[in-house]
Amino acid sequence: QLQMAESGGGLVQAGDSLRLSCAAHGGTFNTYIFAWFRQAPGKEREFVAAISRQGGGTMYADSVKGRFTISRDNAKSTVWLHMNRLKPEDTAVYYCAGGTGVNLTQRRNQYGGWGQGAPVTVFS
Repeated sequence: QLQMAESGGGLVQAGDSLRLSCAAHGGTFNTYIFAWFRQAPGKEREFVAAISRQGGGTMYADSVKGRFTISRDNAKSTVWLHMNRLKPEDTAVYYCAGGTGVNLTQRRNQYGGWGQGAPVTVFS
């Protein structure tokens, strides 16, 4: 059964960059699409980015488009989220999860194997 483990969160200043990593355990990695979601205090978990099985297709939330990049390495069973030009409103706990569907989706219930999350705090 797929299980994800996020790492790389931290405390950064607005405008800085940060890279989150997500290691997958269980399942066959290259048969899953993957996504990053985030949850800010007092808010619902929201979609950030998704990537197709071979990495050729990506999808982003409008709020991060042009600043964040999702990537994957099937040989390493790892997904990354590269975050540039961070803003205070990016502060949240970031989660990754895998989906068995073919098409990329922002729907949270299409993903599973959620990790414990990586907290990111951006101060101005």
